[in-house]
Amino acid sequence: MTGQPFQFDRWPTGTKVLVIISAALLPLGLALAWAARDSVEDANRANRAAAEEQGRAVARTIESLIARNALALGVAANGALRGGEEPCAAAVRTLALTPAIATRFTIRDPDGEMICVTGGFPPRRNDLLVAPGDIRLWVSPLDRAIDYRIGVVGGMATGDLTTEALRAAAIDIGEDVRELRISDGSEQLTIIPPGRQGDATRPLRKTHVIGRGQLRVHTTIGVVRTTIFNSMAMLLPLLMWVAAALLSWWLVRRSLIQPLGRLQRAVMAFQPGDGELEIPERLGPATEIRELGHAFVRSVERIEVSERQMAEALEGQRRLVREVHHRVKNNLQVVASLLNIHGRSATSSDARAAYAAIGRRVDALSVVHRNHFAEVEDSRGIALRPLLVELAATLRASAPDEARAISIQLDVDPLFTTQDAAVATAFFVTEVVEFAMLQQPGENIEIELRRVSELAARLTISSNALMKAEGEDAKERDQFGRIIGGLARQLRSPLDEKLGRLSVDVPVFPDPAR
Repeated sequence: MTGQPFQFDRWPTGTKVLVIISAALLPLGLALAWAARDSVEDANRANRAAAEEQGRAVARTIESLIARNALALGVAANGALRGGEEPCAAAVRTLALTPAIATRFTIRDPDGEMICVTGGFPPRRNDLLVAPGDIRLWVSPLDRAIDYRIGVVGGMATGDLTTEALRAAAIDIGEDVRELRISDGSEQLTIIPPGRQGDATRPLRKTHVIGRGQLRVHTTIGVVRTTIFNSMAMLLPLLMWVAAALLSWWLVRRSLIQPLGRLQRAVMAFQPGDGELEIPERLGPATEIRELGHAFVRSVERIEVSERQMAEALEGQRRLVREVHHRVKNNLQVVASLLNIHGRSATSSDARAAYAAIGRRVDALSVVHRNHFAEVEDSRGIALRPLLVELAATLRASAPDEARAISIQLDVDPLFTTQDAAVATAFFVTEVVEFAMLQQPGENIEIELRRVSELAARLTISSNALMKAEGEDAKERDQFGRIIGGLARQLRSPLDEKLGRLSVDVPVFPDPAR
């Protein structure tokens, strides 16, 4: 068309679209408010279900934190009571190998008499006796903590989890926890005090039972409410675009679609590193489209600068992580070397055996960390096959003289797992192989790892040395059973015991080839 343009063409593009859409979409807006009501109710139900699951996750996290600390303290106290030195000092050294474990605790004899205290932990519940393998939990309002007492062979150990540790564990699950309290039936401990509720949330209060019914976790989660106005704000632009397209397609095509199409092709044709983004000169009469094109140019420049900065920061972070892993691995090797030196200088066979046993466990942890360091670049997890091969070689090298000829046969699938599962797996193999080669040094040992499902593999260790022999020390057998049972629980797997064979399930990553 030539000549003078219509007066309508001189209006800003936003005014043209607003006039047409305002006349066309008012009835549709009223209909949308009615239609969106059912969608809002479904969204509210979904938000409530998500809040209930978050409350259950908080309770499971607290129960897991208590169980992990109690297990670590039980293992440390059990080993400390069997040694000849001061129990608390020995237990503190053992707990130092386990990250994020509290070190305030007391150790008592089977009659409840105090043996030692560490970390300034005040004695509580002196009349409460706990049998070996059992655990009791209660709220300590004076300490503002959850106390746990676990029975071990030769005594009991008592520790606590402070309000700060429990609060940190709960906040890691989600920021919607408005209130968190723990009670044991008589006392109550507030972890997260009640706060002010937001205008768009309402509280959901639930009670969860943990610790075999000894504790109750009371949670209040903020449930986000989706209102009819939120739904309208999300859906109206789409309906407005449809109605406007039917009534004013010629205006949109002329003023928006064609210029945007040219701008889109220019943006899609741009490749990072080819220089500056060049936008077409013909972008129509709308000044907004031309300004959008210049905004694309500025955005691309900022994105390229940001990507270069992120790449540099990522490379620095990788170097830092690599250095940290390298230093931790070296520290573990230094500890293993010191244990080896002290073991050779020990005067008694029992002391040499103790140093060798501790050294084997440090070696197991070092093997896990070395394999984790090897896989950290690919983020695939820890490869179990090379880990078990190296661990078997280390165990044979550290075996006593009478067991040096032992044969450890491996049949392992190429599987990957997390660091926590790898540590528990390495300790399980170390405990079983050490027990077998110390009981009957001449018997061979077979280790098999087979995938049994998408997320689990069965670890089986077989040897005639695992069968109960005549004259065997029953206490040593019981202690061995408790240790491997605890490691199986750490793997969240039942312990399958058969004649001459022990099996547990290990969590693994899915097969990437599928």
